[in-house]
This record gives sequence, structure tokens and C-alpha cells, in this order.
Amino acid sequence: MSASERGPRERMVFAAAQLIRRDGVNATGLREVAEHAGAPRGSLQHYFPGGKEQLVNEALEWAGRYASKRVARFVSGMSRPTPGRLFAAMVGQWIDEYQSEGFAKGCPVAAATVDCAESVESTRAASAAAFAAWRRPVARELTVMGVPAGRADALATLMISSLEGAILMARAERNVRPLRAVSRELGPYLDSCV
Repeated sequence: MSASERGPRERMVFAAAQLIRRDGVNATGLREVAEHAGAPRGSLQHYFPGGKEQLVNEALEWAGRYASKRVARFVSGMSRPTPGRLFAAMVGQWIDEYQSEGFAKGCPVAAATVDCAESVESTRAASAAAFAAWRRPVARELTVMGVPAGRADALATLMISSLEGAILMARAERNVRPLRAVSRELGPYLDSCV
């Protein structure tokens, strides 16, 4: 769904996710979200009576769904899916973004976890749920590819945590080197698990 097809509520959730990716939760203001979404400021209270906390949590839920759907798109685009190829696709999306748009944005779930895990219980829970929403389809696809069911969840966790760490390092270094390195080094190991 394009931005023009989204209603004001959906635009605000999407805008919040994008601003959190760039600035983190603490630096993302409700006024800025409304402006970025092209929505009247008064609509924030209408759609999000729980305030910023509700909006942030819904943005994290959106991010988890987006990551989950992306896994399916990556696999459907492969003629011969393997764990290593899936991981390369996951990493490649970030390499492409950083090479075309710069290093200004990271994962909104990681940003919210850093900003709020100890201070806002509902956001910590929303972050955990978003990571789980991403991990489950990765584990499911790994099982379809032949990874034993007992190992699939752990390998999915390894893939996502390695990617998240490489994203942070790439942003810090302003270089895709960490992303390329983690893909190159982890890919053969993942394929050996089939």
C-alpha cells in the first residue's frame, strides 16, 4: 500500500516507524509525526488516546509485520532458497538502502529497545513481539529449507541478531563493510546446517 492509499492513522504509524528509525523514540515528537504523515495534529489524540506510548508500540508492531512479510518476499524471489541465500537477501536490503540513501536510518525495533526497554514496559514488550514476528517466519522458512526443526529458531535468532549488530556497526562506520562481512562469514555456516 502506497503512502497515498493509507488513511491518516496508518500514515501516522508509518511515519512514527520511519522517524524512530532515524532519531530513536526519545527524539521523535508527536508534532513531527503528524507533520511527516500529513495529518492534523488533533488527529493524534483521536487515533492514539494512549499518546506517544501507544503510537510507538503500534509502529513497532508495524515493523514486525513488515519484516515478516519481507522474509516471504525474499524466499519467493529465489529459485533455490537456502539459509545462506535468505540471510544474504536480508543483509542485501540494508546494503542497498545504505548505498542509495546513506546511513541515517536503522531498525526501529532496535532503536525503541535501546531507548525504552528499561523505562517503558509496554514498549519493551512491543519490541520483543516485533522481533518474534520477524524470527518466526525466518525459522519456518529455514525448516522448509531442511534445517532441523529443533535448530531453526536458534538459527533465526542468530541471523537476526547478526544482522542487527552489523546494521549498528555499518551506521557507526558509515560503511557497508560490517554487513558484507557478516553475510560472507555466516552464509556458509547457515547452509551447512541443512
